[in-house]
Amino acid sequence: MNILVIRRDNIGDLLCTTPMLHSLRQQQPDAWIGVLANSYNGPILEGNPDVDQVFIYRKGKHREPGEALLSVWWATLKQLWALRRRRLDLIIVASPGGGKFARWIGARQIVEHGQERGRGHEVEITQRLLSNVGMTAVPGPMHLAPDPQVQSRLLCQIPALNDCRYRIAVHLSARKIRQRWPEENFIALIQELLHQGAAEQVLVFWAPGAESDPMHPGDDAKAERVLAALAGEPVYPIVTHSLAELVAGLATADMVICADGGAMHIAAALGKPVLAMFGNSSVEQWRPWAVPHEVLQPVSQDVRDLSVDLVVAAVNRLRQSATA
Repeated sequence: MNILVIRRDNIGDLLCTTPMLHSLRQQQPDAWIGVLANSYNGPILEGNPDVDQVFIYRKGKHREPGEALLSVWWATLKQLWALRRRRLDLIIVASPGGGKFARWIGARQIVEHGQERGRGHEVEITQRLLSNVGMTAVPGPMHLAPDPQVQSRLLCQIPALNDCRYRIAVHLSARKIRQRWPEENFIALIQELLHQGAAEQVLVFWAPGAESDPMHPGDDAKAERVLAALAGEPVYPIVTHSLAELVAGLATADMVICADGGAMHIAAALGKPVLAMFGNSSVEQWRPWAVPHEVLQPVSQDVRDLSVDLVVAAVNRLRQSATA
């Protein structure tokens, strides 16, 4: 069979599709399995053994400065035409909005994301799409492997990473406003974790770039202020200009603290214990999958209402349960 899976939303959404891709590979070992993704999430599938080919298209909002929107659309149409010529047997649309792509490409059978998704975790919801083609399987963990060359380069750049008994990664950034914890809270949290001995080292991650960048707003200024306040402590900035660097960096940690988002799902796919701060998103649908985790979500659904003491207590509980 020639099978195409369409997943055109965010990094975490695509990672939540990897258990379904693994089930497809297990039940159709000789099939050609491709994935149509976008330039933002597609690189997360590099090296995935369950996928034969990843087809990348760019959304109009991701075009380069000065690049014509028509040229982006034209490149997408050429990509869809190339897929149409493969004469696919099955297309599985795993995200909203992918149905029109599926119909343009064409296949003997199209299974489309719809209202029947029901409740549950996004991994389970996506897995249920397979029941439309007579496949059933319990979803396993998400799949993600760091690039060993990128990881080796990272370790060489920061020698102190090589000798540490317990290392916590803290990601400062969040796409949604109600999931952005104040920088003074991050500073106090890191100081307390180091003071208590809950962590021997802390790695600080953030979305790179300026906050004013219209395409990819970043937290360079926020990270600079946090790191300045923690000068002299065993706290190390991890600058990540690519998904491969973010994956490799998080892979060096023993625990990850972050808001709900792409970094949280990357950490879970790497098998890391995760403390996740949730704002106004569904814990049932988006909690860390198949790893030890603690989820904190205030009644207000705004993470600014989570106290430092509450987060410290959750970190200690998680470390105890994950190392028991």
